[in-house]
Amino acid sequence: MAFTGFGLGLRPQHFTDILNGEPGATRGVDWFEIISENFIDVGGPPRRNMMAVRERFPMVMHGVSLSIGSTDPLDMDYLRGLKELADLVEPELISDHLCWTGVHGLNMHDLLPLPLTEESVEHVAGRVMQVQDFLGRRFMLENTSTYVTFEEDEMTEWEFLSAISARADCDILLDVNNIYVSGFNHGFSMDAYLDGVPVERIKQIHLAGHEHNGDYIVDTHDEPVPDYVLDLYGKAIDRFGHVPTMIERDANIPPFAELVRELQGVRRIAEKERSKVSA
Repeated sequence: MAFTGFGLGLRPQHFTDILNGEPGATRGVDWFEIISENFIDVGGPPRRNMMAVRERFPMVMHGVSLSIGSTDPLDMDYLRGLKELADLVEPELISDHLCWTGVHGLNMHDLLPLPLTEESVEHVAGRVMQVQDFLGRRFMLENTSTYVTFEEDEMTEWEFLSAISARADCDILLDVNNIYVSGFNHGFSMDAYLDGVPVERIKQIHLAGHEHNGDYIVDTHDEPVPDYVLDLYGKAIDRFGHVPTMIERDANIPPFAELVRELQGVRRIAEKERSKVSA
């Protein structure tokens, strides 16, 4: 059976609500996503709580440190930790960002953009194939929010993402908020982005809020998903179908019940779009 439904990012603040909350506290939440780095080589209560949630819910893994676009060799210690965690969790999906996070052994803890060139496509695709072979699992790349472009760019971001996924035979985690942020910052067509990525490779969707500064947007994950991002999500569902969708919230984290209500609103949008198709 295909993995589907609506999820939330698993955050330590919400362990009590999920595991020991009122009856029905998690109603409407189909699965959870963990940040891989929070549980690699980590034991004790954090891992026990995470696995207690895993016993009740499907789970996906999402990383922030693979640095797939770096010129450094792949970090095999990191990959071994990632594989150990994946073998324990048995995630429905596993992903990281299409970016680089450091070079010469330095992790800058930021998701840095790549030149959109054929050389970059070849470089990243080769590394993704290594990762998939090592993990023994299909892997997803997520489009990131960007704030600069390169003079060397030879293609659009959606052409770049599509080319890598085809060359490496990997899947795509489509972050609709990041499409909006980058589209606003750079002035490209968000609809063209949705139309330009391959339907068959979109296996998960992220939604989030951001900081809108008038003439530019910063991807902060500290606010509810704004209505205009939800409008773009409706278009994404119309094109890609019933793709597993989740809300990311990494700062100003509200009570669990508030996130559940927000997720219910996302579900209603998806159901509305699906009803149009079936009508």
